[in-house]
Amino acid sequence: MQPADPILSHLRQDPILAQIIAETPTIRIPDLTVPAPPNELYLGLLESIVSQQISVKAADAIFARFLNLFPDNDPQAELLLLKTTEELRSAGLSFQKIKYLQSVAGFSLENPMDRAYLSAMTDEEIVQYLIPIKGVGRWTVEMLLMFTLDRPDILPIDDLIIRQKMIRAYPEETSGLTGKALYKALLAIAEPWRPYRTTASRYLWRWKPTPVTGA
Repeated sequence: MQPADPILSHLRQDPILAQIIAETPTIRIPDLTVPAPPNELYLGLLESIVSQQISVKAADAIFARFLNLFPDNDPQAELLLLKTTEELRSAGLSFQKIKYLQSVAGFSLENPMDRAYLSAMTDEEIVQYLIPIKGVGRWTVEMLLMFTLDRPDILPIDDLIIRQKMIRAYPEETSGLTGKALYKALLAIAEPWRPYRTTASRYLWRWKPTPVTGA
């Protein structure tokens, strides 16, 4: 018999979240002992920008074409800044996203972006460090924190799917609420999930609630 996962044991103290975990395929916890590539944060930001406001399938296809524009699929900052708009457009990128990707490249040439440098920062300090990059907002950095830096306690409250799933799962706590009142209620719901809100969020993303049928 395998020992209980301490993260899931903690999250299951919330009976609603426990049910969501039971109904959802197990999520793999990242192995932080595996060495990370030196440019993982830079690549993670580029991929996050490409993924903004489009489907996962479309983002994967565009990012693959983008990488193919570079030797060894390595979009080094210097090479990215030398690419013409026409070349980058050929990958399926919008004019706006091209500017954002170039902004990331420019920032990376002037500021450290390696895991060792950011490891001493808190989650919020990393957000404030990276959001001056054009096209990089809180949601984009939170995706980087969750999926590249593997920070364990991120709750991307601005993510539409996370909000919708929490409203669906906790109707009594969220009924009729909008704006700041809704955000406050959602944060309160998630407070007991600390310090593992990243894992909780990943389960919410994958959870497929039973459709509501009409009377």
